[in-house]
Order: sequence, then structure tokens, then C-alpha cells
Amino acid sequence: MRGSQEPNIKTEPPRVSTDGHDAAMLMETYGNQLDPWQALVIDCWLGLDEGGEYTVTSAGLSVPRQNGKNVILEAREFFGMVINGEKILHTAHQVKTAKKHFRRIESLFTDRRHPEIAELVKDIRYTNGEECITLYNGGSIEFSARSRQAARGFDGISLVVYDEAQELTDDQIEALMPTLSASATGTRQIIYTGTPPYPGCPGDVFRRRRLVCTTEPGKGDSWHEWGVQAKSIDEIAVEDHSLWYMTNPALGIRLAEDFVEEELRTMSSDGFARERLGWWSPLPEEAAETTVLDAKAWHDCMSSEAMPEGKTAYGVKFSVDGSEVVLCGAVCPKEGPARIEMIDRRPTGIGIRWLADWLNARYSTAACVVIDGRNGVDVLCDRVADTWRYKNSVIRPSARDVVAAVSLLVNEVNEKTVTWYEKQEALEQSALTSTKRSIGQGFGFGGVDSAPIEACSLALWGARNSKRDPSRKMRIA
Repeated sequence: MRGSQEPNIKTEPPRVSTDGHDAAMLMETYGNQLDPWQALVIDCWLGLDEGGEYTVTSAGLSVPRQNGKNVILEAREFFGMVINGEKILHTAHQVKTAKKHFRRIESLFTDRRHPEIAELVKDIRYTNGEECITLYNGGSIEFSARSRQAARGFDGISLVVYDEAQELTDDQIEALMPTLSASATGTRQIIYTGTPPYPGCPGDVFRRRRLVCTTEPGKGDSWHEWGVQAKSIDEIAVEDHSLWYMTNPALGIRLAEDFVEEELRTMSSDGFARERLGWWSPLPEEAAETTVLDAKAWHDCMSSEAMPEGKTAYGVKFSVDGSEVVLCGAVCPKEGPARIEMIDRRPTGIGIRWLADWLNARYSTAACVVIDGRNGVDVLCDRVADTWRYKNSVIRPSARDVVAAVSLLVNEVNEKTVTWYEKQEALEQSALTSTKRSIGQGFGFGGVDSAPIEACSLALWGARNSKRDPSRKMRIA
């Protein structure tokens, strides 16, 4: 297997022809052969209109780390200098990143196997922070770490490359844009490359460029993105290998599965989704959505009466980050409203043996247990499998089942066919603060404390739908 060579998001202006093929051949001769996905991107960046002008004036590339975006930049810059005589400014967030790229470009011009390329060089400046390569044909490339002050002093630039664009700030853009507009050359191009912004990094410029290119692109805008699309981390199955290959074009070529597996074990789910799956996590204001349950309807279902007797089921929800597990129950009597209740919640750091033992002790009196989440689910299912032997007594719900469970609970709350014990403040907090999160064509519970109400919805759904009813007289203890 190898990673997808087609981006998940692609915005390209129309072109009549491209210099991309020539750039790829030049790079293959003196550097690295481009992968199909890299050739696809360079074809767009160097696309030509009927007048022979480049069609792309602003290009964006978002791809997970270590897939080879630097090779694309090298191909674009090497071709621009050698063939077009362009003056290029390559900027990065950190000095060491800019210096590393300088060394890669410099090696193309100083390789003793290719004296014809070395003969093009007029001067190479190695001064730290002021690295520069100048050619006799007028082409040049200067390297700089970004700051408002360091951005000034560059003249005649026709191509600006913003590497690590997720770190780019408005101040830095404002300092560099006049430099580009003052260029005396006929072509001007800006390239933004990077990974999805992480919490705490600026990200505004890169996000804004992405939004423009994917919603209302200008005639010279392009955008290529390899990344999973989701509004919440809950929607991303980070352990799904097919997502790894969909979002990492170099996987199976120069990026190995065992390396990605190690990253998954080491990183948080959010971090892995951003860094390896190219996920653009929403800003807090973007993620905020309306609550699922109506507060008045929820309060109308509050009850101080004792737990009824009837068919019982349990719902178990592991939190998104795997740090805690919540156990809830539901009872459906022959007559009257059902009852939902939060039984316990504990950190997974203490283990889950207590939970397995608790469930196994109640196999003979409960219809089923519905277990959802990621971390810990497999272990719990294994520990109850020998006891919960009845077919479908242990249920791992599909996405469709989760949507159905949420819809069932919302409907029953609105119709007052379910109650909850009035002194359960933690359950009430979860119910009234949980927001909608998209799941396929439906929605589920989301938010920072949605696990209790999610577990209740799973328990109620299990009790309403299970065909097993081992006892007519049962209580949640």
C-alpha cells in the first residue's frame, strides 16, 4: 500500500499548460524524483495561461509532517532560479528550519557530479541568518527566519515562500507584502506551506488563507490539502489505518506504518489527528454549538420517586481522551416512564477491573450492556465476554446506533417518557451543557463533559431495543 496521491481538498485555477513537467525533470536530474502527488502540486504552481504567465499567484499546501513538502519547495525554487532567473525569499519560523532548507538548496549547486550547475553560481553567502545564493542569470534565493524587523530589506522579490505557515503572523505578512509588490519582475507568487495550527500557535494567516481558497477562491488562488475532515476529535478514528494512508501521501513510500503506530501510542488523540492526519481542529468559537437538550424539558423529567422495576440495561462511555469511564443505567417498566441514572464515574488510571466485576455480577438481571469509546473498550469487552455470553448482550454501537441513541433520548425527554433522579447534579450538568457534534448524517452529544449523558442515552437505547429480559424484577444497585 501507499498513501493517496490525490489531495482531500484541491483548489486550482484553470491553466493552458504547465512548466511543472520541466521542473520535475530538472529536479530528478539534479536532486530527487518527485512522487506523483508532488508532481501534481508543482504542475499547479507552475501552470500557465494563454499568454505564458503563471496562473497561480497565491498557493497553499497543508500536508502532515515528513511527507516531503520540502522537496516540492526545492523543485519550485530550483526551477525558478535556474530557468526563470527569479529572485526568491524563503522564510521560516525558526532559524534552524531556514538554515536546513538553505543547505538542501545549496547542495544542488555544489554537487561535484554536476559542474554545469556549479558554473551558474555567482556567489553563496553562508553568514548565519543571512544565507543567500546568487546566480549569474540574475536568479537568487535568500533565507530568513521571520520577524517584523528581519523581513525588511529585501528588494525585487518575485517569489515568497512561507514555510511553517501555521506560525505566520499578520505583522510578518505586513512587513513582507510591500517587498513583493515592489518587485520589478513580471511574475509574482506567494506560497504558504505548513501543517494545521496547534493550540497556542498563531495560525490566523494560514487559517484565513485556507478559508478563502476553499470557499471563495480568487482567480489566482490554489490550495492542496491532505487531511481528515471533522468538526470534532470524536468523529476521527485515529487508529484506522485507511485514514493514515488517505492523509499521508508518502506512507508506504518513505514513511513507515510502524513509525506512525509509535506516534499514535505516544501522542494525544488531538495531537495525532493534527500532526499525522492533517486535521484542522475548529477554533473554540467555531466548535461552539447549541445544546442538544431543552433545559425546561429536561427539568420537567426530574423525579424524586424510587427507581421502578423493569427491563434494565447499562451504558458505558469512555471519554475521548481515555482518561475516565462513566457507567449509567436505564430501566424500562411495563408501564410508566423509563428511568435513567448515572451510577459511577472513575479515572481509567486506576484500571477497569472494578467495572468488569460490577457488570459481571449483574449479568443475570440485565438485558445488555452498551460500551462506547476508544481507549479501554477492547479490554473491558474481553473481561466481560466469558460472563456475558448471551448473543448481543454486549453491544459495541456503530455510529448509526449512537445517533439513534441520542435521538431516542432527546425524543423521550421532550415527550416526558423518561425520568432522572433529581439529586444527580453531575448528570444534570452533563445533560444541559452537552452540544451537538456531527456524526454522518446525524448528530451525537459533544462538549467537555458529555460522557454521562452519552452513557445514559446508550443505556436507554439498549433497554428499549434489547430482546433479552432475564428478570421482571430488577433494580440498579
